[in-house]
Amino acid sequence: MRRQQQQTHVLDTQDTEDTQDTEDMEDMEDTQVTQDMEQSEDVLEDWFIESLKTYKDLHVYQLERPTRVIEWTSGKIVHGGFTDGPVRRLRHVPGTRCVVTNDGLSSDLQVWDLGGDDSDVIRRTGSVKGRRSVSEGGSRVAARLSSRPRVLHGAQSGDVQLTELSSGQPLYKLESDSADPVGSLHFVTDAVFVVGCSNGNVHVADTRTSDAPQLSPAPSGESVTWWTDVSAGPSCLDPSSCRIVRLSSSGLTVISDLRNLGGAVSRAQLDVQTRCCNMDDVRVSWAPALDDCIAVSGFSGAVHIYDTSVWRAEPQDVRPLFEHRGHAVSSQSDDGVPVFVTSHVWHPERARTLLSAASDGSVHVWDWVDRSAADG
Repeated sequence: MRRQQQQTHVLDTQDTEDTQDTEDMEDMEDTQVTQDMEQSEDVLEDWFIESLKTYKDLHVYQLERPTRVIEWTSGKIVHGGFTDGPVRRLRHVPGTRCVVTNDGLSSDLQVWDLGGDDSDVIRRTGSVKGRRSVSEGGSRVAARLSSRPRVLHGAQSGDVQLTELSSGQPLYKLESDSADPVGSLHFVTDAVFVVGCSNGNVHVADTRTSDAPQLSPAPSGESVTWWTDVSAGPSCLDPSSCRIVRLSSSGLTVISDLRNLGGAVSRAQLDVQTRCCNMDDVRVSWAPALDDCIAVSGFSGAVHIYDTSVWRAEPQDVRPLFEHRGHAVSSQSDDGVPVFVTSHVWHPERARTLLSAASDGSVHVWDWVDRSAADG
């Protein structure tokens, strides 16, 4: 009996020690959480104070759910919350009150009317038939101001077509033997457009001729994903001088122009976070009203602005001219998942104004200050 009592006493003591250890661990976890919250609040406060000098304007909005579909039109923000089905692509047709969308499931487009000044009701008015009934990832879309509204769309390089919006009739079909997944579509003029593929290939087509599209292979043989944009601002008054920027998932960025697609005007190595990215995660875009500047987002919770005028022919590590960290530092998410920027778009006329969205549902409109110019 004495031995059993002693053993029982030892077990009770151990239980007490385990309970104490558990309470100590919980106290440590609570302390760590408190420290993390205080640190986050300090970072947010520091960024807010800094923002008074680094932004001319800054507006912060919060959506119920995150979006990656944003577009400027007539000074209003349009996002993909007006349909029961998914919206993976959205493009405003300049000169009209129409937007076209794609659901990411097929190559067909949906056409929507934004309503007049006396109505804010968005109505679906029609559709545009694609060349594929089923398409993984859906179609990319581009639109340009024209007397006859038209859209450029396609999921693969071999099924890109130009379609008249009012009639739904194809005006041009790109003939290509390849079936490269399309990452982006860009008008250079009414007749010339660029197809940027996810493998880095670029096709340049002219609808006025029957010649095969000009092909520019990927700048590097690495098996990476590429994103493309074509300049369309003040420097692109002459179509032959339009520049093409290609950004890889490894951070390598190459700029070329339509006069010599095989060569590189300049190269740079961006400091990006290496993560598994698909075509919808990352965006690179030329500023339409600010020469030589590009914006990059999707690798992290920030949008980076780069001045490409200082880049050279040989690759070099470069730092951003400006970094918008607002989504990451002001995030209200408490699940511990890092916030990533899901999309950004430049204002078509205001040189340094951008609209950006993030994975926590935040949407920011910001006009940044070029401190280097201000200090100069």
